[in-house]
Amino acid sequence: MLKFVTNALPCTNAGYTVRTHRLALAQREMGFDTHVVTRLGYPLNQGIGDARAWVDVDGVPYHRLLPWLPPADPVRAVEKSADLARPLVDEMRPGVLHAVSNHLNAAVALELGRRHGLPVVYEVRGFLEDSWLSRDPAHSESDDFYRLTRELETRRMREADAVVTLGEAMRAEIASRGVPEEKIFTVPNAVDEAFLEPLPAPSDLRERLGIEERATVVGLTSSFYGYEGIDTLIDAAALLRDRRSPVTLLLVGDGPERGALERRAAERGVHAVFTGRVPMGSVRRYHAVLDVFAVPRRADRVCQLVTPLKPIEAMAGGIPVIASDVRALREIVESGVTGALTVPEDPEAWANCLEDLAYSSEKRQKIGRAAREWVRAERTWRAVADGYRAAYAIT
Repeated sequence: MLKFVTNALPCTNAGYTVRTHRLALAQREMGFDTHVVTRLGYPLNQGIGDARAWVDVDGVPYHRLLPWLPPADPVRAVEKSADLARPLVDEMRPGVLHAVSNHLNAAVALELGRRHGLPVVYEVRGFLEDSWLSRDPAHSESDDFYRLTRELETRRMREADAVVTLGEAMRAEIASRGVPEEKIFTVPNAVDEAFLEPLPAPSDLRERLGIEERATVVGLTSSFYGYEGIDTLIDAAALLRDRRSPVTLLLVGDGPERGALERRAAERGVHAVFTGRVPMGSVRRYHAVLDVFAVPRRADRVCQLVTPLKPIEAMAGGIPVIASDVRALREIVESGVTGALTVPEDPEAWANCLEDLAYSSEKRQKIGRAAREWVRAERTWRAVADGYRAAYAIT
């Protein structure tokens, strides 16, 4: 099987690339000969000086499509990608071509499918146009980029033999675009079994981060975009300080909103530790410092639809999660059982929920245990990867 993606390990470490890699590993354990192919020009077009035609990561082969001069025209770029991928198809004779968001990867797989008579599965991990809409208040659904991107994404979904997505809200959205429900399959986000192991001792890292031993710590691992709602979390922490129930915020990650968030925390007198990006292998060390993991996403359309990976990683470690009450997050957090849900974009509601959970050790432990057992039973990569079998079967 050839899987076409935008970027990949070892050059890019993000939720997208982690999902790609873990599922490829799980598929290979299931007997699939899964190979990953990155987009035209990657990683050189990201300023990364690695021109190897392929790399091996944990036994997963990653192939690169590296032309001397990538075409500027998108249609020609699709054709060039298909030309460069032809030797891989001829050599490996895959039974299915598997494209992963976005529509450009789907276009390459569909072109190869037409040339070689192969079925195509398109895995929709997000809605590019809605992510774009949420990143700038000046963006509008009437803008050409939004309309054209939505049209292209929808066209690729309809053209594919099967569509895979991450959750039921996304599945419903795809069906609403005219894709037959019987060809839509769900393979949700999950974690490696290692995330279920006991968390490491937090004391050394707490000290290095300047966090007091007895401080109550609320935090997250995230990309810092506006739709993540981290401003709401900072405002809630300010309210808790005024109530004499202070929390320390541990904000792991980076992004365009970081500077504004740092200023906001300083202006409101909130003790917030910004770490920047950390290596994938260090994430659990930061989890160990947390009493509560927060997912304060806004009620934007993209947040209503797309289920994130990061809270599942925290739940696997037994950390209670408080999340905004939006459709996608209801799929992974059962309020009062495996976490808590509260009103998005409402600092007071967040402060109330945080105070209720963060200062109740017994409740945190009970919810954390239930969350870990849910992940163990239903959300490991090995467990969810079997969902691909049904998608491949109809091709």
